[in-house]
Amino acid sequence: MTVTDPIADALTRIRNANQVNHSNVTIPASKLKVELIKLLKDEGYIEDFKLVEENGFKVIDVTLKYFNKKPVITNLKRVSTPGLRTYSKAKNLPRVFDGMGIAVISTSKGLMTDRAARTQNLGGEILCYVW
Repeated sequence: MTVTDPIADALTRIRNANQVNHSNVTIPASKLKVELIKLLKDEGYIEDFKLVEENGFKVIDVTLKYFNKKPVITNLKRVSTPGLRTYSKAKNLPRVFDGMGIAVISTSKGLMTDRAARTQNLGGEILCYVW
C-alpha cells in the first residue's frame, strides 16, 4: 500500500499509540522520518528509538515516553502537506503554545526546531507542531 504523506502517517501512528497507552510503535523508516524521530528524542518527547529490520524492510521502533501514566506528547499536528506546502521566513516562524511546544522546520541545514531555526536565522518548510 502506497502512502501519499509518509510524515503524516508517522505522526498518526505515534498519536494513535499514545492514545491507547502503548509503550512502543513501529514506523516504516526513511531518512526524513529518522531525523524527525531523532529530533523528538532530543527534545524529550519520546524515550528512545532504534532502527530494526522486519521482513526485509527497515522500521523505526519508537519507545514512547509517559509521565505519571500520561503521554508526554499531548498532540501532533501536520502543517505542511503534499497538497499545500507551508513555508515561513526566520522572523515569521510560529511559536507553539508560547514556546511550550515545538514546530519542526525543514531548513537548508536539515530538520530543526523553531527555536534553533530562529537562532540560526533560517526559514523553511513547517512540517509539524508537537506539544
